[in-house]
Amino acid sequence: MADCQRSMRKRIVVKVGSNVLTTDRGKLDITRVSALVDQIVWLRENGFDVVLVSSGAVACGRNELRVGHSLDSVEQRQLFSAMGQVKLMGLYYDLFREFSIHVGQVLTTKENFQSERSYQNQRACMEVMLENDVLPIVNENDTVSVEELMFTDNDELSGLIAKMIGAEMLVLLTGVDGLYNGNPQDVGSEVIRCVTAGDDVSRFVLPSKSSSGRGGMTSKFQTALSVAEAGIRVIIANGNRDDILPLLIKNPSDTVHTEFVPTGR
Repeated sequence: MADCQRSMRKRIVVKVGSNVLTTDRGKLDITRVSALVDQIVWLRENGFDVVLVSSGAVACGRNELRVGHSLDSVEQRQLFSAMGQVKLMGLYYDLFREFSIHVGQVLTTKENFQSERSYQNQRACMEVMLENDVLPIVNENDTVSVEELMFTDNDELSGLIAKMIGAEMLVLLTGVDGLYNGNPQDVGSEVIRCVTAGDDVSRFVLPSKSSSGRGGMTSKFQTALSVAEAGIRVIIANGNRDDILPLLIKNPSDTVHTEFVPTGR
């Protein structure tokens, strides 16, 4: 009976960016992380198996250590991600433990998606975690990734994970309400609520990105198109809005966001 009940649950991948998890000063926002955990708990209690793709490790590590000599970009990423990932996972562990939810860490690289054997091993790992009610928390392994083989950012990674596990939905949480039909700073700009196959909205995608992230709306747009073509719903929404995840499920029509409709629907 338990296996039948689990097979009826829907799978959702939630990707949260550094600009949601950190303050304006680049420090980890404990209150925001706690609110995100509460929302993921709600999803699990309402029929969803969740995979969390979480940025924030480098930002966490950067505020843990003051280095007295210069480091190049690779050295900084390796050092700060190694330190920050421990802090980030420790926080997630403590917060989810309050709800008796087990979490597991999955660190991956782009190479793991290029080798069939590595891909299948990684998928098997995700499956056994979900089957045993363990919440996977995924991030790129910045400590060993070389620049030419890095993901564009965690948007790309979350899209690959969504396809890997056959998710019904991918939610990309960022610092804005969605894809706008102009500059988000302009008063007349509005969020494009729905993008379907054939809609040409690329001209609205601005190349800017947050100070703490590698991607931006360009990578979210590209990921959303690719994942929607694979038959998976994609939502871009503001992770700083209170209860955004429950609202997207309970009352999507009144919750500002951009949805990419899967091809064929």
